[in-house]
Order: sequence, then C-alpha cells, then structure tokens
Amino acid sequence: MEGRTDTKKPLELESGTDAEMIEAQEEIKQKKCRHLITTIIIFVVIGVLILVTIAVIQNKSLPQKLKYGIVIDAGSSHTALYIYQWPAEKMNDTGLVEQMSSCEVKGPGISSYWMDVQKAGLSLKECLNDAKGKLPENQHNETPLYLGATAGMRLLRLQNQPLSERLLSSVGEFIKTYAFNFQGARILTGQDEGAFGWITINYLMGNFLQDSAGENPQTLGALDLGGASTQITFIPDRKIESEESSLHFRLYGKSYNMYTHSYLCYGQDQALKLLLKQLNVTDNGTILNPCFNNGYSKSINVTAFFNSPCTAGHHSTSHRTLTLSGTGNSVQCRSYVKNIFNFTPCDWSTCSFNGVYLPQVKGEFAAFSAFYFVMNFLNLTNGGPHDLDKVKKAVDEFCSRPWFEVNNLFSIDEQYLSEYCFSGHYILSLLQNGYNFTSANWKTIKFMRKIKGSAAGWTLGYMLNLTNMIPAELPYTRPLTHTSYLTVMIIFSLFVFILLLVGCLIFRKKLCREQTKI
Repeated sequence: MEGRTDTKKPLELESGTDAEMIEAQEEIKQKKCRHLITTIIIFVVIGVLILVTIAVIQNKSLPQKLKYGIVIDAGSSHTALYIYQWPAEKMNDTGLVEQMSSCEVKGPGISSYWMDVQKAGLSLKECLNDAKGKLPENQHNETPLYLGATAGMRLLRLQNQPLSERLLSSVGEFIKTYAFNFQGARILTGQDEGAFGWITINYLMGNFLQDSAGENPQTLGALDLGGASTQITFIPDRKIESEESSLHFRLYGKSYNMYTHSYLCYGQDQALKLLLKQLNVTDNGTILNPCFNNGYSKSINVTAFFNSPCTAGHHSTSHRTLTLSGTGNSVQCRSYVKNIFNFTPCDWSTCSFNGVYLPQVKGEFAAFSAFYFVMNFLNLTNGGPHDLDKVKKAVDEFCSRPWFEVNNLFSIDEQYLSEYCFSGHYILSLLQNGYNFTSANWKTIKFMRKIKGSAAGWTLGYMLNLTNMIPAELPYTRPLTHTSYLTVMIIFSLFVFILLLVGCLIFRKKLCREQTKI
C-alpha cells in the first residue's frame, strides 16, 4: 500500500507542473495576442493621422498664380482702361474673371484728336503708367492688351477713313512703347458692341452654366447708351426676321439666337445735336432749348458742334457761334425729343424707329453706361425697380428747377449737369417709344453700373472672346472634386483598416481557442 502511494506522488507532481506550464504558456500567448492587437490599433491610428495630415496639406490654400488682361474702351466722349485678372489654372470656368481696377482717361474720346493724332496716344499715358505699376513686372510681356474703339471712331471713319486709320495707328504705336503684349487696336461694329455687352452681363451673373437643378438660368437682355450710339441685345421668344440683326452664339454647350442692333447717332451726345437742329435760331443767334434748365446759357461753335455725319448740313445759320438758352419746359422737351425718331410704318411685323426691325422685348434687362448714370443722378437706381410714373415725375421735377438752384445744389461738372434734363427725357422716349417698354414691363429694367465688382459694358465680353475663355461646349469635369476624392479615400482606407482589425481579432481568437484545446 505504501509503495503505491509513494509511486503516485511523483505523477501528481508531474501533472501539476504540466498544468502550470500550459497555463504559463497560455498567458504568454494571450499577452502576445494583446500586444499584437495593440500594435495593430497603433498602426491604424498612425495611418488615419497620416491620411488626415495629407488631406489637410493637400487642401491648404496655396499662393494663387494669376493672369491678367487689359482692355481700353475708346468711346466717343471718353476713354477708360480696365484690368482683369483670373486664376491661371482655371481659364475656362465661368465667373472667375474679375475686374482688378479701372482708370478713367482725362480728356475727350480719342476721335476728338483727329486734328492732332499724336495727342490721342499721349492721352493714354497716365492710365498706362497706372497699369504698369499695378501689374507684376515679370508678367507685363505676357499680359494681353486690347483697344476697342466704338461709335465715335465709327463716325470718324464715315467722315474720313484714312484719317481714322492714321489715328488708330498712332495710338497703337504709342501703346507699343510699353512692355504689354499689345494685340492691336480696332473699331468695333455696332453688333460687336451690343453682343459683347450682353456676354459681359450674363457671364458676370453666371447665366451661362446650369444651376443646381440642372436648368439654364434665363439670360438678361442688355441696354447700352453711349455718347454716339445705343445698343439693345436680347434673346427673343420668336424667330428673328432680320438677318442683319441676328447673331448666333454657342456658349458652354448651349445655343443662343440673339437679336442685337446698334443705332448710330442715337447716343446721348449725338441725340442732343439732333434735337438742337430742330430748334429755331433767333436773329441774335440764340436757341431757346426747353430741355435745359431755365436760366442756363452757354455758347457753342456752330462748325464744331454740328461737324458730325449725324447733323452735317442740317443746321443752316449765318452765325458762327450760337447761344443756347434753357427754358426748362418738359412738355415741349418731350415733343422735340420724340421728333428725333422716325416712327413711320416699317416693312417688319414689329419695329423700333427709323424702319429698324425689333422683336417684342422679353425678359429682364440690364441697362448700363449712360442709362445708369442718368438714372443714378435722379436717385432712381436704389430701393428696387421704380415704376414708370415715378421716373417721369423725377425727370419733370428736375427739369422744372431753375439753373441757379441746380448749379448750387450739385457739385458736378457743368457739362453733365446741364444735360441731365435732356438726357432724362431722351432715355424715357428711347425706352418707351423706341424700344416699346411700357408701364407693364418697365420694372424688368435694372439700371446697373457694376456686377460683382466688374463694370457692366462690352470690355469684359470682348476680352473673353479674343482670349477664347468662353468655350463653345461645357468643359469635361471629373466625377468627383479633389476634396471629395480625398474624403472618399480616407473613408475607404478607414473601412479597410477596420476590416483588417476585425479579421485579425477573429483569427487570433480562433487560434487561441484551438491552442487552448490542445
């Protein structure tokens, strides 16, 4: 009995020792498993941090490389220089080109220098120097500069084409003394002026690209009033009957059949001359003008004032100088202004004046240039659209004021101030009687000077066209933006890491169980 007992004890000790060894080994394995899991978690966290860091660095705002363009608007009564800028890597996107600055050239329009063409270029010196100082010097030679001359030069070309060519050539030679990439000076047609103004307005408003619902916004019509011409441009809701007033554009994948017409001699300066030629001259050389404030008076040189294709040969008088004397009579002024236009029946279904085809105006319109300046002076551009009766009342009230009161009340150049009465009545007659706006649709006209910081006018549309920055078709776009792509990659990476982690845990747990059974 004792022998058996003695022989069993070593077996029990051996069995206990094996169990302890197995338990110790199991504990070591579990520690290794925990260490492995901890290591995996650390790598997952590090991986996530790396991905987030990459995303943050990738989307960090970097210094933007900008490109520039310059357009000189050589109008009939004044000249202005505009500088535009846009991100170099996004030339074909809409709404990215913006006006950086502008400069008003001192003195009259370049066509006024026909007697001394060298002075036309010199008049631009101050504004060209201003542009030279504002743009990075290392980009001067790659900055395109365009000069577009409008109705003032169109009139000079009608009078003397060789002279108009010499004047433009002289201006061009002066501009070439600067380091800018001069692209030439040209005289725009009336259609160009109207179409580029329409492009500018709708480009700045973002009307060429589809909205969030996939629809193309309605475009705005364009109403432009300069010193020697006026333009109306819009998309009518019917077929355009006159081919000479029709233009076709394809922009960002959409076709536009545009009506546009420019009325030479119907800018506000030339229209005033058309008005004065109707008025009688007294024996002492005085013209009583109902469209100037009562008490206003100034002398004009007959030859210089009427030396225009719009009025040449119309005013016969033996006087070399005439005195314009204002009477401030709105009733008479409206009558004389209306007589500037010829409203005899035309050969088209609908017309404006002088036998020119004009489809029925449709949609909303942006009225800029002199349209805006006159209405702004009359305080009719703030507080939303004003009805037609209020506009008429404002014009009549201003015209009824005596000149001494007006001159004391407003600190404005006398030439402009003296003509606001006429300009107000002229704009009303042009829009109502000429373009057929009525009380019902008057509020569709929005008088504006700038859109999102850029001047309303033809210059931006002109540059966009010449630099091919408006594509005919919509540019190809990636399925995801860069930011969306990074976001998807981060989420996907996290998902993969989590799957790996779960897989490792399941595998280790199963392995541990099998080893425990063994």
